[in-house]
Amino acid sequence: MELFYNFSLIASLAAIFFAQFIKVPIQYIATRKLDWSLLTSTGGMPSSHSAAVTALSTGVALEAGVNSAIFAVSAVFAIITMFDATGVRRQAGEQAIVLNQLVSDFHKFVEEAKVWQQKPEQEKRKELKELLGHKPIEVFFGGLTGILLTLLLHFLLK
Repeated sequence: MELFYNFSLIASLAAIFFAQFIKVPIQYIATRKLDWSLLTSTGGMPSSHSAAVTALSTGVALEAGVNSAIFAVSAVFAIITMFDATGVRRQAGEQAIVLNQLVSDFHKFVEEAKVWQQKPEQEKRKELKELLGHKPIEVFFGGLTGILLTLLLHFLLK
């Protein structure tokens, strides 16, 4: 049951849920469209990955101190996670956009080339996920979300 009293874990999980939830109203303000699927999607503003790892590091800093080995581990983990969110994952999302367009164009070409009897409804194709990574500003605000939320929780719970 001690797990439920682990402040760094609680702060990190709270940061994930908060960042995922806040994506819905932020997207609504930006587009005037309500999209509840953002609650479980990757990508978008703010980065829940960045919020989680910065909340974890902030919680560890508050509990163990910034000179502790565990803070060093959590800080390096946070840096790698946020770098990956803006690098590899973002590029994978960009490639997914291009590949989805190529597949769409190919399917249009095949349909137009057909002169014989139409087949029944074809199997639906599965598109690659395009919203994988984050823009640097999304990572920044995700990190800021994690830090501020953890400080607030520390103030309220400690």
